[in-house]
Amino acid sequence: MRRGKEIAQGSHASMEFLMGEIRRKLSENEEIKIELNELEKTWIAGGMAKICLRVNSEEELLALHEKALRKGLKSALIQDSGRTEFGGRPTLTSCAIGPDRAETLDEITGDLTLY
Repeated sequence: MRRGKEIAQGSHASMEFLMGEIRRKLSENEEIKIELNELEKTWIAGGMAKICLRVNSEEELLALHEKALRKGLKSALIQDSGRTEFGGRPTLTSCAIGPDRAETLDEITGDLTLY
């Protein structure tokens, strides 16, 4: 991916835990009121730290996403439509796990390298 695409896809993923619920409420014409748990409140109030890590394949990205879900963590998987890159093929591009405690996230991502 080009650098700008990488940044955009990671940005989508990092906010999906909020935006998915907002989109759902909009589509159902519901009042937009979001309940945040304590970890989410702490993350938002504390500057919304993000750590960017590297995987080597779509399969590895999907496996991390599924591992996080099995552990009961929030995980947002982003799929690019393929209109501007990836030869027109929809492609998994990024995943955001959390917000959660660093030690909890390290159980899933601790073996990955920084990007």
